[in-house]
Amino acid sequence: MAGKGVGGSKGRGAAGRSDAAIALRRRIGRVLMIAAGFAVLWFAVEGGEYGTFDLVRQGRAEARLRAEIDSVQRIVDSLAAYHKRLQTDVELQERIAREEFGMVKGAHELLYRFAEPGVDSGGVRR
Repeated sequence: MAGKGVGGSKGRGAAGRSDAAIALRRRIGRVLMIAAGFAVLWFAVEGGEYGTFDLVRQGRAEARLRAEIDSVQRIVDSLAAYHKRLQTDVELQERIAREEFGMVKGAHELLYRFAEPGVDSGGVRR
């Protein structure tokens, strides 16, 4: 009887352990399959060149660039209007001639002669 009990005990113990090992392997397999499913799902959403975060970042960059383009377009429009005004507005042309080139208008002409210090009008050094 002792031999039978020991042999029977071993058989049940080995079977019990193998059932537990099989159940553990199945659980590990399920966990790995679920993890692989999540990995595939994550790659489908985020993987590749155009993932969700990349698209959000590109959207922000596009908005920033559109704002810069609008700003530059306003500057270009302003300069085009100034250019047209400069070609057609006589008063603006005269003002620029006075301010930039020191020109005077009509009867208001005054001539100034600038000489080096120590030289008289005849060019003789004192």
